[in-house]
Amino acid sequence: MAMLTGKVALVTGSSRGIGAAIAALFAREGAKVVVHGRDRAALSEVASAIERSHGSVVQVTGDVTKAGDLDSMRTEIEREFGPVDVLVVNAGGSPTRPGPLESITEEGWCAAVDANLTATFLTIKCFLPGMKERKSGTIITMSSAAARRPHPQSPVPYAAAKAGVQIMTQHLAAQAGPFGIRVNCLAPETILTEKNEANIPDEMKQSLVSMHPIRRLGTPDDVARAALFLASDGSAWITGQIIDVSGGAVMA
Repeated sequence: MAMLTGKVALVTGSSRGIGAAIAALFAREGAKVVVHGRDRAALSEVASAIERSHGSVVQVTGDVTKAGDLDSMRTEIEREFGPVDVLVVNAGGSPTRPGPLESITEEGWCAAVDANLTATFLTIKCFLPGMKERKSGTIITMSSAAARRPHPQSPVPYAAAKAGVQIMTQHLAAQAGPFGIRVNCLAPETILTEKNEANIPDEMKQSLVSMHPIRRLGTPDDVARAALFLASDGSAWITGQIIDVSGGAVMA
């Protein structure tokens, strides 16, 4: 039997990259998958690919920094598939470029915190009460190596927001465990998403490879397989953990 048969899984930020890879793998493992994003065309491509592989999928759109949009998404999901069993809070990103802390604008700081920490908080807040009522559920949050390893070239607002996601994950695991809910966090290092493949020069890629004991950069599928483990019964007694998906570049 597939690892997620009968589960309803929502993956936020799944129109491309890591989120799309997680959604596709979960569907192959039997989950009814809800894909989410802002780019309707890209989202439709992901959903169509899952359907061609005989997966079960619906797509939703909405701003995950707005509680009202999340409530509407939850209502739509429950109408189509039923309540969410597995929540992957993947939506996020870095709207600010690396630079000295004093050069960061207030707008840039707030944009990074909203896109990552606030969005994660509001998404979990929306779906957690139902999980508590049912006394079951799995939540996977998304951090980054930027929050695990200080570096002068890291975008500080993004790193700080992702560090906040980590400690929020662990506090939530302590609160939600008695309700049968597991909460863990993935912290990827450099991942060759479509965007990074296009934007990172080959020379820089080789330099980045040399920083990893496993001599390659990560792929979206590497993160997806870690997410599948955390979503499955194979990790039934694991909660409150930060899992580095980093090829050994981060060892905590």
